[in-house]
Amino acid sequence: MKILVVNVNTTAAITDAIAHHARASASPGTEIVGLTPHFGAESVEGNFESYLAAIAVMQRVMSYDEPYDAVIQAGYGEHGREGLQELLNVPVVDITEAAASVAMLLGHRYSVVTTLDRTVPLIEDRLKLAGLDARCASVRASGMPVLELERDPVRAIDAVVAQAERAVRDDHAEVICLGCGGMVGLDAKIRERTGVPVVDGVSAAVALAESLVRLGLSTSKVRTYATPRRKQIVGWPQALLGEAG
Repeated sequence: MKILVVNVNTTAAITDAIAHHARASASPGTEIVGLTPHFGAESVEGNFESYLAAIAVMQRVMSYDEPYDAVIQAGYGEHGREGLQELLNVPVVDITEAAASVAMLLGHRYSVVTTLDRTVPLIEDRLKLAGLDARCASVRASGMPVLELERDPVRAIDAVVAQAERAVRDDHAEVICLGCGGMVGLDAKIRERTGVPVVDGVSAAVALAESLVRLGLSTSKVRTYATPRRKQIVGWPQALLGEAG
């Protein structure tokens, strides 16, 4: 089984960290391929960058010319998952939805701890669109920019733990979701300090993607995610017009 794990930003070090963590979470025999978009922002922390990342991720996946069995979009609260589902005939798993889905199996209500406050509405909207918001106690910002997570992991853990503790105490959350792909590898230490289950979206997405492949299931193509109609598209990356998966 081969799974593509696509970073939403252009920082190769983050792609490497995400892919490394995904491999550690994968079952024996599962090959993880980390992909970095060919264009876009070095970190995604707002609507403009998120929409740009959606196009870049679709272009990067469609330009990959080897067979694969599933795709993971490794951006928390980002746009683009629906477009990938239209373009591909293999399962597509978004880490936002994967983390929330797993969290709801572990407790009555969950909270998300993310990076900057400006990303909170994006995550809230994505959870609502996916129908996963009813049991979300809160989405809290740690105040850590994406690129600082890797540069200062000790400070990152402290910042996430502080908000996770408030989510448990004040918002009555029973599970914490790490709301950024760049937070991979922090879950064990945060779980240790908070005493509640902590779900990393990349690990959750790998497990769900593997399960869908083994079950022989993929996206329904009868309506919402039907393959895009063939038509003339001007000035669009040509790789997006092909078929993959």
